[in-house]
Amino acid sequence: MVTNLPVLRRASLVLAVSAFALAGLARADDPPQPRSEAASPAGQKGGRGGGAQSATQASPSAAEPRRLPPDSTTKQTLDLPGRTLNFAATAGSIRVFDGKGEPLADIAVTSYELDGADRATRPVTFLFNGGPGASSAWLQFGAAGPWRLPLDGEALSPSASPEVKPNAETWLDFTDLVFIDPVSTGYSRFVASGEDARKSFYSVDGDVNSIALVIRRWLEKHDRLTSPKYVAGESYGGIRGPKVVRQLQLQHGIGVRGLIMVSPLLDFREFTGTSLLQYVATLPSYVAVAREPKGPVKRADLADVEAYARGEFLTDLVKGEADKEATNRLADKVAELTGIDRAVSRRLAGRFDVGEFRREFDRKNGKVTGRYDASVRGFDPYPDSSSSRFGDPSGDALQAPLTSAAVDVLTRKLNWRPDGSYEVLNGAVEGHWDFGRGINPPQSVSELRQILATDAKLNVLVGHGLFDLATPYFGTKRVLDQLPAFVTQRVKFVVYPGGHMFYSRDGSRQAFRSEVEALIRE
Repeated sequence: MVTNLPVLRRASLVLAVSAFALAGLARADDPPQPRSEAASPAGQKGGRGGGAQSATQASPSAAEPRRLPPDSTTKQTLDLPGRTLNFAATAGSIRVFDGKGEPLADIAVTSYELDGADRATRPVTFLFNGGPGASSAWLQFGAAGPWRLPLDGEALSPSASPEVKPNAETWLDFTDLVFIDPVSTGYSRFVASGEDARKSFYSVDGDVNSIALVIRRWLEKHDRLTSPKYVAGESYGGIRGPKVVRQLQLQHGIGVRGLIMVSPLLDFREFTGTSLLQYVATLPSYVAVAREPKGPVKRADLADVEAYARGEFLTDLVKGEADKEATNRLADKVAELTGIDRAVSRRLAGRFDVGEFRREFDRKNGKVTGRYDASVRGFDPYPDSSSSRFGDPSGDALQAPLTSAAVDVLTRKLNWRPDGSYEVLNGAVEGHWDFGRGINPPQSVSELRQILATDAKLNVLVGHGLFDLATPYFGTKRVLDQLPAFVTQRVKFVVYPGGHMFYSRDGSRQAFRSEVEALIRE
């Protein structure tokens, strides 16, 4: 999941927090070690003020009884077509400390390790989602984990059964899996109270440092430092992923063989303010949505639109609305491609932001498209309103069954029973997130270049869905096209039918699993 882009706009041209924030998270240990063993001194932490959640306000004495329960390891058997997987499942947590040895937070981690494998050579993949504020449940129960909750777009509703099924496309055949829930997502929680603790995690760099720290500690705890290591992130995980790998390389002495990014956001700048590139990024996905009712759509079917978007469309955009001829030409072409009324397109000068497209595309039927998957339609609850007051039919319906499924698996299958509520998507985190100060919004392209330059054996796989309006595939393609030539053979870009969670479609999930397996077995 990815943060709503208007929230970032309200943050007003922000920059990732100072590197000094990294000193605030010194160690992740369970149980705690003596204070003298802190990995780095305490330092200034970046962050933004504001109200915190109740967990952050609890005193240490009140918070300690709510510490997550001890790790629970169970033996599991998964019967799948043509094979049976026997594995150990461990649900538990890793405690993170500050530079003075004081506990800050308990980070929930769920891991699956195949029986009988050589621990020294068996690959292990660390997975997280985005938000900020999303738990790892989306990847765990939608794509890679041993059990899967069917995520069938329009067929899914909040009251749908949360029962999970054996996942024939699990990645467990070729890699062990470790799912990380950043603080305030899933069952992860603060232990310390006050603003400083919150600021240590609710920031771009502080968040990255905590995840890298948990990865290192898990490897130490499970005696897996020699295993081939991979990192996978979804959505805002595109910001996290390259930065986490860079942190592991430089701060923790851990090399990563491969980085997998699912529907990533790599650079907020093209979606900020008046950037014209936001319209270039979204146009191919708009047209994919328009063509999909007429039959299956593949990326190859959009070659004409991609060529237009990076060519005549961009040229006319740059000319601006002062050039009436160019503006009308652009607006009429967009109307032709999307099927939206020409008068509406001319009124908006052919410049449809995501919210406008979602409402105007099927307005005649009183429906709006999804943001995460624009091929999904839902009723506009206020069709006659002059303002947009609708949710996301492709995302809102998933939260209830996904939450119930995650709680059921953790408590019933894995025998781990924390108190408190499971947060599959915690909006309060996004609301308090410090995207930084300065003139540049967050981006991870710099770190992506650095990690590829530092390690000539590192490979990257990027997967997207055609109908995703949250992180449009063509925006990522434009970013990747700017990478230096020496990385061309090590970055693979694939696009499938589907939305932000393109793996909800059987064919797309199967195809992407094959790509992941090829990357890891390489």
